[in-house]
Amino acid sequence: MNAAKTFPVYKGLQKPLTYKGLKGKFIAWGAVALVSGLVLGGVSGAFINMYLGSVVALSSVGGMLYYILSQQKKGLHSKSRHNGIFIQPLNIKIRYENKANL
Repeated sequence: MNAAKTFPVYKGLQKPLTYKGLKGKFIAWGAVALVSGLVLGGVSGAFINMYLGSVVALSSVGGMLYYILSQQKKGLHSKSRHNGIFIQPLNIKIRYENKANL
């Protein structure tokens, strides 16, 4: 009888995918930034001026990539961070029974 061969399965290191310094979902954000910047530059270059189109393309791509990198510093799962002191009450009276049934 032939026994079934088993092979080890590599499941990764549970780390996000990285490409050129961008991690996880920010890779897609970077691709969208590049494509939209080129489209904006191409449209403005076609209708207004070629030099203005190149300035628009470079500035929009640069601005969007700056925004993406600043958002990436907050983490892949950006959460709202509240700065302040929160005081929790010590005596919380919670009743789940209906007073009419008592």
